[in-house]
Amino acid sequence: MPALALAAAPPMRAEARENPRFASLQIEIWPEYDRRGAALVILKAELPAPIVLPAAVSLRIPASSGGPSATAFSASAGAQLFKLAHERTDGDGFITLRFAAPERFVHVEFYDPLATDKDERSYTYVWQGDAAVDRLSARLQEPAGASDISVQPDLGAGAEGTNGLLYRAAELGARDAGRQLPVRIRYTKKNSQTSAEILGLSAQSTAPPVTTTAGEGLPGWVLGLVGALAVSAGAVGGVVWWRRRRKASTTQPGGTGFCSQCGNRLAQGDRFCSRCGAAILGK
Repeated sequence: MPALALAAAPPMRAEARENPRFASLQIEIWPEYDRRGAALVILKAELPAPIVLPAAVSLRIPASSGGPSATAFSASAGAQLFKLAHERTDGDGFITLRFAAPERFVHVEFYDPLATDKDERSYTYVWQGDAAVDRLSARLQEPAGASDISVQPDLGAGAEGTNGLLYRAAELGARDAGRQLPVRIRYTKKNSQTSAEILGLSAQSTAPPVTTTAGEGLPGWVLGLVGALAVSAGAVGGVVWWRRRRKASTTQPGGTGFCSQCGNRLAQGDRFCSRCGAAILGK
């Protein structure tokens, strides 16, 4: 997933500091959404305010995922996402992602295998307690065509959301660092088609919501830098244009202008300056 240099934040150094406390963390699980035999897991973390940015953050995801499909940041909740570069360490059943968050909102996505060889299916994601969280929540996207759905902890009844799919969600309160939270999902489904396939969703509507477009959604400091560069380029362009216009006025054959040596006004047809005698260029 390519990204503009200005839109990508640099990874943090390997010697990571302890994670800051998260103001909020939402765990979203979308079983069999747009990839067969996999659950899409989305972690949406909000860092506290005020906080010194960039902030060093590390998160563990299951080694079975093979790595993240997207790491991103945004300036506010629900704002446009931009690619966030990260460092990766593999080991002990986990992949540890480390990055320097340039804004308070961090977004991580990964796909984790989910067995679909039987009609009775299950998936469990465990939040490992990588940071203390003031407000922890979980959200399940029910697979299209699924029945007999059960979730632990209880996320309530399903309500219609994006693309007509049903979602279950609940606030789970504060969580201390190091305290795990398993989210266990069970359901019945009689085919291997994804929700996207069943509903006929386009590839664009299922792609990770990380942009590479410059401009909209960029942090203020990036926009300021881009704006300053644009003003600077415009000023330089203006000077070059003015110099070319001035030179043209002094050298245009058959026209009036000014001597390039002494500034004396020239008469039409002059080949030499009447004041200093300098030859008129272009004559």
